[in-house]
Amino acid sequence: MLELNFVTPGELVERLCDRLRKERLAMQLTQADVAGRAGIGTNTVSNLEAGRNVGFETVIRVAMVLGRTKELQGLFMPKLDSLDDIRRYETSVKRQRIKRRITDA
Repeated sequence: MLELNFVTPGELVERLCDRLRKERLAMQLTQADVAGRAGIGTNTVSNLEAGRNVGFETVIRVAMVLGRTKELQGLFMPKLDSLDDIRRYETSVKRQRIKRRITDA
């Protein structure tokens, strides 16, 4: 497992892109194979593996091809450590907007 507590965003991108490339190679897929299955260009897969700017949808498409959608599901799961957290989460889901707090300046 990657230790991510003390890395910069750039280091994290580099590690994840390297992991993605290794996963593709372990599955014995070429960049063209992944691109074809994901419905994107080969250059886009190359850019993703190199850590160059690509869209979030591209990352999801490649993750789907590599069978890694389960990891994405946990990406933004709520952190619920107590019953109070669960109640607060359930209440917040119903709200559409967060009201601004008025502070005395």
